[in-house]
Amino acid sequence: MRLIIGVLATTTLLLAATKEAWAETLRTKSFIVKITRNCPEGNVVCNNVTYIGKNLKTGQSIRLIGKTLNSPCRDGVTPCRFLGYQFQNGDYRYFVEENGRLQVSQGKKLLLQEQGTWSR
Repeated sequence: MRLIIGVLATTTLLLAATKEAWAETLRTKSFIVKITRNCPEGNVVCNNVTYIGKNLKTGQSIRLIGKTLNSPCRDGVTPCRFLGYQFQNGDYRYFVEENGRLQVSQGKKLLLQEQGTWSR
């Protein structure tokens, strides 16, 4: 009986660890952006990513839900190289690149582009 309970407890802990959200923070000249992947670790594609951005000049914050973006592999279907994160807010598109560049556009017009640094 103890062995079964021990195995169940260990299995539960392992499952909890693999479902844990993974977060990192991007700091640019004007913004602090916390990105949280709300998908199990190891998922190449995640359609449940949280963006919490704070404007350092005004103090205003915004919270968005978005997804990861990957370039397709040679087969045109399988996701390959990670490109960054994309978030929509009406006509506004927020793109946080893997290299730390934050871009905000409205339609095809680029409104903001700032380079930042990542931290965990």
